[in-house]
Amino acid sequence: MEPVWGLARVILYPIRPAFRIVLVGREHVPRTGPVLLASNHVSFLDPLFVLWLGERTHRKVRFLAMAELWNIRVMRFFLIHTHQIPVPRGTAAAGSSLAHATAALGRGECLGVFPEGGISDDLEPKPAKTGIARLAALSGAPVIPVGVWGGQRLYPKGRKRRLRPGVGVTIVAGAPVSVGPTEDICVATDRVMTAVAASVRTAREIYPQHPKGRDDGWWVRPPESAVPQPTPRRGVADRWS
Repeated sequence: MEPVWGLARVILYPIRPAFRIVLVGREHVPRTGPVLLASNHVSFLDPLFVLWLGERTHRKVRFLAMAELWNIRVMRFFLIHTHQIPVPRGTAAAGSSLAHATAALGRGECLGVFPEGGISDDLEPKPAKTGIARLAALSGAPVIPVGVWGGQRLYPKGRKRRLRPGVGVTIVAGAPVSVGPTEDICVATDRVMTAVAASVRTAREIYPQHPKGRDDGWWVRPPESAVPQPTPRRGVADRWS
């Protein structure tokens, strides 16, 4: 156990009972060997829930994360010492992250990726960037499509944080998706996101709570509205991450 991973577990395990987590499909995550966890993104807390999936499947998750996070002093310590991979978005250096991620997969590691490249404003799946398919094609690693739901009630984008105990979170891991080395990268990305959207639909279907009292239900979406958006082909060479 790397020391900082141990420290993170000491900090986070006491927080776990604050969430009402329902986890489905962990048997799809291989216990060894390279694997990509591709998740939708509705909350700033989503990385914690993907980490929990890794914890329950005995995998350390290395994330491809926006480089700006390394500017936050406390986060920088954990990011560096748990070997997360910074992505300098919108710069020519972004491609270097692909090389670091491919090397990590070559060592048999588990990588977490949010293919949409950011939190969804309307909580629905967004068009993905092609990095997830490129990594799968280069490494041969399977992609596990992950749907997370509920974190938007705690730490959403564009709304006030409401960090309170007892809020439900559902995490659904689907069957692995493989990407061939010569497959069209946009077609492969769309296949991955189709599987991610299916996991999101299931996560919504099994969500254990409903709006009550003064809760206006802004965070609710019907399962059937979780549909994949096609990957734009324009400028695809610059949208790997």
